[in-house]
Amino acid sequence: MAKDAKTRKRKASKRARIEKRVAELEKKLEKARRKLTAVAEADGGAAAHRSPLAPEGGFPEMPEIAGARFAVAEAGVRGGRRADVMVAELAPGTTVAGVFTRSTTRSAPVLDCQAKLEGPQEAGAAIVANSGNANAFTGNRGAESVAAVAASAAEALGVPRERVFAASTGVIGEPLPHGRIVGKLRELADALNPGGISAAARAIMTTDTFPKGAWREIETEDGAVRIAGIAKGSGMIAPDMATMLAFVFTDARISRPLLQRMLGKLADETFNRVTVDGDTSTSDTLMVAATGASGIGIGDARARSGKAFQDALGEVLGDLARQVARDGEGATKFVEVRVTGAANDPDARKVAKAIANSPLVKTAVAGEDPNWGRIVMAVGKSGAAADRDRLSIRLGDILVARDGEVAPDYRESEGAAYMKRRELEISADLGIGGGRAEVWTCDLTRDYVAINADYRS
Repeated sequence: MAKDAKTRKRKASKRARIEKRVAELEKKLEKARRKLTAVAEADGGAAAHRSPLAPEGGFPEMPEIAGARFAVAEAGVRGGRRADVMVAELAPGTTVAGVFTRSTTRSAPVLDCQAKLEGPQEAGAAIVANSGNANAFTGNRGAESVAAVAASAAEALGVPRERVFAASTGVIGEPLPHGRIVGKLRELADALNPGGISAAARAIMTTDTFPKGAWREIETEDGAVRIAGIAKGSGMIAPDMATMLAFVFTDARISRPLLQRMLGKLADETFNRVTVDGDTSTSDTLMVAATGASGIGIGDARARSGKAFQDALGEVLGDLARQVARDGEGATKFVEVRVTGAANDPDARKVAKAIANSPLVKTAVAGEDPNWGRIVMAVGKSGAAADRDRLSIRLGDILVARDGEVAPDYRESEGAAYMKRRELEISADLGIGGGRAEVWTCDLTRDYVAINADYRS
């Protein structure tokens, strides 16, 4: 009996030690979880899973843009604890240009911005953007929410409500809890600072895994001009005039008509080249605000300074657009699709988009399978003029097919080795004309399905 009691006591002591150790480990695990959650919330969720295609240096060190100040706040638009509202305050005299989705189901904020763009440009202005809720397909309540936010922002910032531009991104079909945003506007007004653009980039993120920013500086005869922009976008990306949300700021002085013409041209050459999944958002918004605070005017797109400014603006937009493609939901590979030899440029674009949007091509890329027959299929289904016996296809510099059949020197092992790269080029030459196009996309992985299946739950 005494022996049994000792055994039980020894086992109980051992169990107690184990339980104590388990409790200690659980505490450490919970502490680690809290730290990870805090980091993820601070970075808009980016820490939970960062795209392997994200810029190696992280978010760039952005310059301040004279005449622009930024602030962010946690409004709880869709629950959770993270900054989900950003405000950009713009100096009097700021000119604003924009391009927006052509979707026939575009959101209330898009419709409101479109209506306001051509208004007077003399007074100050503001952009108020939220993540978590797109305020799209919300009926009259959508317009009411935009009006309420604009009125409150105008009062808090001292700008006309006709100069408050609202933008929203997130879930479609749920009424925007605009009272939560309105309740934060005084706090936002008090927190405005010229160095807050990086925080603004994080506040507009939804399923993005990293914040997106780009900037350029040019030297003119009269001095330096700066351009800095931020964007968000990861899924529902097949822009038709813009991306989901992008805001660009410059201290140049430029008329709205000239800025609008430049933006329309450059959006077509940058954001409209991007596709992640072929789905055009209801909320696509790309706006450029020129504060004029540098005092340096851009008055002629054909002059040296005008060309330099347009080139730099195009570089910023292109950089942001490529970052959107690199952050495609679940993406592991960035793909440039290049089409040449088409009957004309529109036909080339049809072919490029058909290749870039093909689920079969995109899954082959994800699986590192050089299944070039799927590229042939995409060319044929595109609706563009094509001739099988003039078509040639390359993976990078590797000639895969030509003259209607596999290239004599092509080796499958070469194609398979090339497909293991993180950045790929797929080229198709149709051999019938001078049309050209380029599209930026990514692969389609199981994670894309998981992200979108769980998006609202």
